[in-house]
Amino acid sequence: MHHFFITPTRKPLPNWQLAFPAMRAVQQATSLPALLSGLLWLHYPKADLLSLRHTLAVLRQQYPGTGVVVLSNAPDDDEGLQALQAGALGYCHAMATQAMLVQVAAVVSHGGLWVGETLLRRLTLATVNALQTTAAEADSTSAFANLSPREREVALAVARGASNREVAQQLNITERTVKAHLSAVFEKLGVRDRLQLVLLMKQVRVVDLPV
Repeated sequence: MHHFFITPTRKPLPNWQLAFPAMRAVQQATSLPALLSGLLWLHYPKADLLSLRHTLAVLRQQYPGTGVVVLSNAPDDDEGLQALQAGALGYCHAMATQAMLVQVAAVVSHGGLWVGETLLRRLTLATVNALQTTAAEADSTSAFANLSPREREVALAVARGASNREVAQQLNITERTVKAHLSAVFEKLGVRDRLQLVLLMKQVRVVDLPV
């Protein structure tokens, strides 16, 4: 996988180079190649949420199939939440260790989200509260029963931690088909992402998973 770092600093940080020796660093997003395959790392030394959201929106529009991880010099839960809401798939410290950066890349490249421990707890609590409200308005178990057999298989596999590629291999279907089934699952169950799907399935006891 190719790794492109967008950073206002003249030189990439040593930990980035140790994690990804073949990485490429640019100071402006406009310096990136027109066709890009890999993972984008957006280094934001100063907290400027408006600029951050704008940059993420531009990157998502220009490279719709490329994941973006935001690197912050001083990680903050509110900034991290804003980054995720704007489309980032990861948020971590710019000085993260080589091992952690590699782990972040592995999680994001397999369709997961990477956030800090405190932000994860915050998101989990917010999701649990939202699901409890939803459960009071509708019968989640009935909603799950409305899934097709294949959609149910995909949902169960994803809830147990499988990536889209792993689900495709398990069910002998294409990754594109997995994404289509997963979109249908999200819509029918009224959830937005994998985290909410896991929590919902645990709540209605469809699958026994730890939170």
